[in-house]
Amino acid sequence: MKIEGKKRLWKEYQKDIANDNYFFVRSCIRQSFFPGAETMFLKIMREDLGKVVHEDPRHTTCTGIGYHADIVPLETTMTVVARQFALMTEAGYKNYAVSCITSFGLYTEILETWKHHPEIETKIREHLKRATGREFRLPENIAHASDILYKFRFEIAGKAKYRLIDKNTGSPLRIVEHIGCHYAKMFPHKGVGGAEYPYVLAGLAEALGGEIIDYPERRHCCGFGFRHYIVKINRGYSLSCAKVKFDSMEPYKPDLILTNCPGCPFFLDRWQYAIGEMEGKTYGENGYGIPVLTYEELAALCLGYDPWEIGLQTHQVTPEPLLRKMGIPFDPERKYLGADDKDIGKPAKPTVLMVE
Repeated sequence: MKIEGKKRLWKEYQKDIANDNYFFVRSCIRQSFFPGAETMFLKIMREDLGKVVHEDPRHTTCTGIGYHADIVPLETTMTVVARQFALMTEAGYKNYAVSCITSFGLYTEILETWKHHPEIETKIREHLKRATGREFRLPENIAHASDILYKFRFEIAGKAKYRLIDKNTGSPLRIVEHIGCHYAKMFPHKGVGGAEYPYVLAGLAEALGGEIIDYPERRHCCGFGFRHYIVKINRGYSLSCAKVKFDSMEPYKPDLILTNCPGCPFFLDRWQYAIGEMEGKTYGENGYGIPVLTYEELAALCLGYDPWEIGLQTHQVTPEPLLRKMGIPFDPERKYLGADDKDIGKPAKPTVLMVE
């Protein structure tokens, strides 16, 4: 295909991402899994990029997990989401920035439903008015937080103190990117690159000097899948999904796994420990696992934030080998100190997976 044709085709896979003034909605589970990730997003946006990002402490869960687990009815979920939009409207914002992939998919699903069935939107507006007295305007722009860091990837790269380069060899780090299923598989035109050629994580990693590794199960689910894990009897299926991915990527010897979903980094990180305990198997070098980072954590590392401020000590797969490979300094004595410099205690070590 001629280069002009490629450029024309690629334009179909782009999306409009607002440049500034965002109303930011957090994830209900990310703060429990990896508590530093969203904090890093806000620091990067406000302090490194000089953008305006507004939060409202009255913001609540979108109910996405409850909805997808058939616990929360759709009309209830829509009314909760309408309240989020009302908070945005009251604050005077129109650009909606979403931390959670499931929330992003849910907001998109609801907006598409209202677009094609305006009578449902009218009904939800009545529910919201009766329940809270609030009214709302629809967002003019809705983007996942990984979309936003992708948009500013070259500015981030220009400010980066460290790059995704092996300091000993000068070679690019080998990156496996994993896109959350609810990012573009539900509504492909809402994600950068769509479902076939998602580039939102690959673009960020490449801008920071990394090499993206393709492998057979690149688009395979991480194994969360809500019912796969929420229903206890299904958890073996959740683990097997992750193992399929690990076995498929192992021959390519990735240096890290990059994700943009709350559940994906948690399961791709924790299941490496579980597989080690169950089968005595590890996937990284020298008995270590493959580090799993979110897009915010990756950007923050390259920008020079302290690894423990980022929250990398909350990961099951130890980050120290990656930090050394990138030439990033860290103080091992501060790894398990809280915000008040008090010792928060060291977790017990796995019997198989190497940690520091």
